[in-house]
Amino acid sequence: MSKIKLTILKIGGSVITDKNGEFTARMENIRRLAKEIKEANLKDLFVVHGGGSFGHPSAQQYAIKDGFKEESQKIGFAETHYAMTMLNGLFMDALIWRKIPAVSITPSSCIITKKGRIQHFEETTLKMLLNMGFLPVTYGDAVFDMELGFTILSGDQLVSYIATKFNAERIIMGVDVDGLCDDDPKIEKNAKLYSHLTLEELKTFKDKLGKPSACDVTGGMFGKMLELIPAVEKGISVTIVNATKANYIYKALKGEKVEGTLIEKE
Repeated sequence: MSKIKLTILKIGGSVITDKNGEFTARMENIRRLAKEIKEANLKDLFVVHGGGSFGHPSAQQYAIKDGFKEESQKIGFAETHYAMTMLNGLFMDALIWRKIPAVSITPSSCIITKKGRIQHFEETTLKMLLNMGFLPVTYGDAVFDMELGFTILSGDQLVSYIATKFNAERIIMGVDVDGLCDDDPKIEKNAKLYSHLTLEELKTFKDKLGKPSACDVTGGMFGKMLELIPAVEKGISVTIVNATKANYIYKALKGEKVEGTLIEKE
């Protein structure tokens, strides 16, 4: 594995789903992103995607993140997991239709958390996929937890964990805004975009970030930044770009100049 210089691409749930309607996929974005991944033709790539309007509603309704407290939550766990497999299926279909040898990894079958943090990850399959040149694809999921019974594992925690575990070269975060700004760009049109942040700047910056919206059980941009800090501490660069804009992910994968936020250790 030491020879592999892994790139981890995270596609946010808000990019591939419409959070205003349950189980509403943005198929035009899914197809375009699959095309950009195909054209970038990057070796040693690992893709993680979020849940958006597929994973969050049931997870929130049944308070899955808080753990197992009553029998009625079991169907909520099952619904959340099934919804994520549906969204993953749509994403996988777009990749495989383009002759990309993508293979889905289901987090709930290989990851156990403890108080919401990854405790055990059966990584043998992932190592074999990477060594053989497949494109592993995983996602945020409802998973079993040693203390809580079950919980929600965010795609962002997965990204940071895999990046540090496999000594990734870089992380690319595809979101639905242009990068990190000094204010919420969806509300404040004059929000200033930060093109570059150091680790120390990121640590102070995270305190300014808005708290997650009611229907984001994984923490929104605030949660993303908290999860990324350990990876940046290991010297892994993070590029945040707007994945709703054509060719931004392609350019980021190819290492070309693209509007966004670059986060580095120093």
